Amino acid sequence: MDSRKEVLHETLIITIGQVICIAAMFGIFALLGLFDSTVVFGGILGGILAILNFLFMAISVCVASDRAVAQDVKGGKSLMTFSMVLRYAVIFIVWVAGAASGLCNVFALVLPIVFVRPTITVWEFFRKKETPAVTATAETPSEEEPKEEGET
Repeated sequence: MDSRKEVLHETLIITIGQVICIAAMFGIFALLGLFDSTVVFGGILGGILAILNFLFMAISVCVASDRAVAQDVKGGKSLMTFSMVLRYAVIFIVWVAGAASGLCNVFALVLPIVFVRPTITVWEFFRKKETPAVTATAETPSEEEPKEEGET
């Protein structure tokens, strides 16, 4: 599969997981009697932030791996470092702005970033394992048949 298609496919999986987890989070807030508009805004903003963080991380990994294939390992490593710092800075700024504005519930804003890992874990559990085209089987030493006397 083309790397761009793979990135979009994985991002779609993360998006589906985010929708499911945020809906469950809304349900828990409602059961606790804490559900209001700040939870909705926080959940939506946090979910969008988590999805975009994953998308940009996946894109930067693809670009860095392309650079590594082209023998520019240092360029790929610096791109990954820059991407990580930039993404974390944006996440921090959005979290602070959302919390300071009073429009977003802090827990509903922060929790969606945590939902990415369980989504990946569940997806990996149910994903079909790709079988390699050529499988190398290691030959194990079998018990040798007893040799008759006189044979070498």
